[in-house]
Amino acid sequence: MATDQRSLRQPIVVVLGHVDHGKTSLLDKIRSTAVAAKEAGAITQHIGASVVPADVIEQIAEPLKRVVPVKLTIPGLLFIDTPGHELFSNLRRRGGSVADFAILVVDVSKGFQSQTYESLDLLISRKVPFLVAANKIDRIPGWQSYPDTPFLESYQRQSEQAKRELEEAVYGKVVLPLSEQGFSADLYLRIKDFTKTVAVVPVSAKTGEGIADLLAVLAGLAQQYLKKRLMYAEGPAKGSVLEVKEVPGLGTVIDAIIYDGVIKEGDIIVLNGKNGPIVTSVRSLLMPAPLNDLRVKGVKFINVPEVRAAAGVRIAAAGLEDALAGSSLQVARDQQEAKDIAEKLRSEVHELIFKKESDGVVVKADTLGTLEALLEALSREGVPVRVADVGNVSKTDVIEAEFSKRKDRSLGAVLAFNVKVLPEAEEEAAKAGIKVFSANVIYHLLDEYREWRQRLKEEELRERLDKIVRPGKFIVIPGYVFRRSDPAIVGVEVQGGVLRPGYPLITERGRELGRILAIKDNDKSLDMARTGSKVAVSIEGKVMVGRQVNEGEVVYTDVPFDHAIKLVTEFRNVIGKDELEVLKEIAELKRKLGQKEFLLVLNRLQS
Repeated sequence: MATDQRSLRQPIVVVLGHVDHGKTSLLDKIRSTAVAAKEAGAITQHIGASVVPADVIEQIAEPLKRVVPVKLTIPGLLFIDTPGHELFSNLRRRGGSVADFAILVVDVSKGFQSQTYESLDLLISRKVPFLVAANKIDRIPGWQSYPDTPFLESYQRQSEQAKRELEEAVYGKVVLPLSEQGFSADLYLRIKDFTKTVAVVPVSAKTGEGIADLLAVLAGLAQQYLKKRLMYAEGPAKGSVLEVKEVPGLGTVIDAIIYDGVIKEGDIIVLNGKNGPIVTSVRSLLMPAPLNDLRVKGVKFINVPEVRAAAGVRIAAAGLEDALAGSSLQVARDQQEAKDIAEKLRSEVHELIFKKESDGVVVKADTLGTLEALLEALSREGVPVRVADVGNVSKTDVIEAEFSKRKDRSLGAVLAFNVKVLPEAEEEAAKAGIKVFSANVIYHLLDEYREWRQRLKEEELRERLDKIVRPGKFIVIPGYVFRRSDPAIVGVEVQGGVLRPGYPLITERGRELGRILAIKDNDKSLDMARTGSKVAVSIEGKVMVGRQVNEGEVVYTDVPFDHAIKLVTEFRNVIGKDELEVLKEIAELKRKLGQKEFLLVLNRLQS
């Protein structure tokens, strides 16, 4: 028995993927393709979303009916207009995402990139089913484009070479990375069980090839596997706040996606604000006036008495100045229910906005959703968070970062996503040496912090290593004694490891010499000499060439035991193999001299 069309709502579809892989172009192409088929049904524009009706999808997918039979009972597909995982992370609700389905866009010539994996992580964490749009097939070597045709039709008209090139790209750049992440995937035409295999649909957002296949597969999957989720709940609306903005004549309004139920003028709504839950009444619901072509600028809005899920809507109401984008939104039947909902929403914010660790970075974001996405990413990388909040970076935030910096320099940072850094905060950061990272793409922000943190750790490692006597070995070159004592100056050849001014020396016979006073190469002072260098070394202390040390004799740096232990533990992966070999010789020498503790160094070197 067929499901009554009126009992199903449109699935909410988001588009994700790496920057420059064609997310926006794909959305634009889907909309323009739907507009071109407007004889069958007008595409409707929502706030932050567009609905492509079922009859339009059926018309576009008509050439595929023998392979992909599409008879839709869903009213259509609601595409979130603004692509990107930052926006997707705002579509939050307890237990997952407001989004019903996702399109993961992958450039078929470049394959999976950093943000592709980040998007995939987000889909997994939100439990959102997805298919892959393998974009830019028009760039496949030898590919002959047939604009606006289904992929199936275009593929059949290609040369054998172009077909092979496409198969290699799809399986090498898309299917293989997905399998490495634990997903079975294949070209949609070859899939028998879509519940077990991720569909890959080759498309070109530029030429329109494959758009029909994409819409047909997307609508079919959503209809077949999401029926329970898509049933209307004929009750108070539930939604997610996308954006908070000022509108002339209306004041502060919110743009929201309603994923369940009905919202009407006069309804009591509850959502989160910066200073706690907001309870207010809907003054007006606004939707864009119907348009024949979405590309027309200067969209006019009309008041509507009610809005049913799934839809994007602009809500005007009093007291929305402190509303938080990314917050859940619910309609309450009365004031008592509003209080109950407010308490639930308060805990939603408390999970994110509070002081977490005693030492950690400070995170500021424009919305609850992006804050949550940032916190999840930092948690995966093991980066502790001291303060997480929505809003601009203030002087107080910088002072919080200063506390963390005292314990760990790499945690003395503020990560600011899509928010302003207030002047007094900039001034305090400059004074205290606090690094403030600002970006409007999450993975850019994380990459910048990651790179800075790595540089800082390497710098700190070098600073600690500079305080260590490192293993070094040289031979006094016969005939190159420039001065025998006070200080002794000799020509040497470094046979392994490192020499630096200040290092103590010991001969291969176990006799302690003085310290390296200076290292020169043709009158140029050096801070360091490495393996293979021939340099002049001055040695201070009670040393005379011919008595304490002879020409042709091997001399080592005198590495103390505590330094040797640090070298084989903390710095083993930093120093060179030649240094480790020289350290082994020094440890053997020390052991023979009765310093048994160097057995531990030898054991560590062998492990």
